[in-house]
Amino acid sequence: MRAWIIAVGIMVASGAAFAQTPAQDKLKAIQADPAALKQAIEAGHKASFFCVNCHGDSGISKIPEVPNLAGQNPAYLLEQIRKFGSGERKDQFMQGLIKVLKDDERIQIALFFGSQAVPPSKADPVQVARGKELFTKLCVRCHGESAHGDATIPRLAGQQIPYVVTSVTRYRDGTGIRNNQLMAIATSTLKNEDIKAIANYLTQLP
Repeated sequence: MRAWIIAVGIMVASGAAFAQTPAQDKLKAIQADPAALKQAIEAGHKASFFCVNCHGDSGISKIPEVPNLAGQNPAYLLEQIRKFGSGERKDQFMQGLIKVLKDDERIQIALFFGSQAVPPSKADPVQVARGKELFTKLCVRCHGESAHGDATIPRLAGQQIPYVVTSVTRYRDGTGIRNNQLMAIATSTLKNEDIKAIANYLTQLP
């Protein structure tokens, strides 16, 4: 219980740190205008041409260890694009690509990928049952019952198993760029087989 009190405090602080930037305001304005939204999504498809080698043409990753972007909340995607561009998120390859994008292109790409459908993947039914139990206990408070996330928390539903396993393991172990206190608390008790079960549960969600 004490761990979750600490975790909730961190979550509130993290939410407060989410910047409502002019780009986020423009994103909302576009979303409120059907004609502008349609135009932005079409433009985003064109602007995302360099993303497809890793994340796939429709946001379903071609590389199992790379996240799907399809179906993510556009506000969440736009914030991650901002963080990569500013260096708050460390990835030399991503930073180099994002720095060449204009502000409007960043918004358009976020809207395009956010509009794409996420087909669920096959999973081990036995693992799914165990994964659902663990997800409900540890993850649902932040990621939501359907694992669709929100403007500040990523969608996990439909992600590929290798990506989830690698990411959660890094959060648990504090390795690589996966260093997040809230996630470290939530995943600290997970064994490797628990992580695989959660990944199986998440990948088959619509």
